[in-house]
Amino acid sequence: MALRPGGGGVRVAVDAMGGDHGPAEVVPGALDHARAHSEDRVILVGDEPTIRAIGGELPANVTIVRASQVIGMDEHPALALREKKDATIVVAMDLVKRGEADAVVTAGHTGAAMAAAVLRLGRLPGVDRPALAVQMITDSGPMVLLDIGANPDSTAENLAQYARMGAIFAERVLGVASPRVALLSIGEEKGKGDARIQRATELLDASGLRFAGNVEGKDLPHHLADVVVCDAVLGNVVIKFYEGLSGFIFDLWRRELDGSLRGRLAYLLLRPGVARIRDVFDYERAGGSPLLGVRGTVIITHGRAKRRMVGFACEVAAATARAGVPALIAEALTSTATTAAPPNVAQEAL
Repeated sequence: MALRPGGGGVRVAVDAMGGDHGPAEVVPGALDHARAHSEDRVILVGDEPTIRAIGGELPANVTIVRASQVIGMDEHPALALREKKDATIVVAMDLVKRGEADAVVTAGHTGAAMAAAVLRLGRLPGVDRPALAVQMITDSGPMVLLDIGANPDSTAENLAQYARMGAIFAERVLGVASPRVALLSIGEEKGKGDARIQRATELLDASGLRFAGNVEGKDLPHHLADVVVCDAVLGNVVIKFYEGLSGFIFDLWRRELDGSLRGRLAYLLLRPGVARIRDVFDYERAGGSPLLGVRGTVIITHGRAKRRMVGFACEVAAATARAGVPALIAEALTSTATTAAPPNVAQEAL
């Protein structure tokens, strides 16, 4: 993953107990980042005896903040946040809120993380709704897709805001100069798509962004834009189809090559090329998804993330915080806001 270089250490609060694998994978991954980036400070949030048993002797730039509760992957986020005031994700968000950390990384419950971010940190001025972004694999580098999970009923105005937030992330964190922005739709022509897409097209045409128009699903692997915008339902379907399809293709290759002596011999010749293709499809390098539009840096990585991906998530969090992305988003959106923000949906749910 190519992150834009930047100086200065940042403080990354890691939800040490979240995720399918819990502290057994999260703690070593966070420690990997701490050892590789001595200028950063890593704050492990969770059960101290468990963390110390797994982490052993901690590096000098690692501290532990105790939290006695964990929100499980099967719990209702609003109810869990109400009942578990000392949950790891809540404690980590409060560290950012109090200015004691610059970023949060979690592999835990996505809904709980998003709700905690909105409730504890709040939305940035000018942001109607935060959006969850992800770096997707293309034939010429990563592309940012958003929203992939925060808002299933986005308006045209929301889509235009996502475009601006995604462009700032692509430019300041991924180092993409003047990122191209596109809407994901059912056709390339500007007249295609529902009324919401057509209205979003008008807004983006007038936004000052480098708007490339519409792209179709078939265009996503070919990097026709650096930032692609859609609502959360469509975005979530796209990213999970990508992941499922890539796994399916590699499973087919494995069965074909392992199924006969000829296949195993062929693999010996193909192995270097297969390794290069695997490297292209290595989604762990993306680290995790930034929740753009809240007052702080929040990175939500896969629930099934293991040590390596957690380390990359900490790297993305540090780069995003170091670049000051939340402040840049606030500055950009405040100047273009034309309507008042709607009620805080997550807070109403509580």
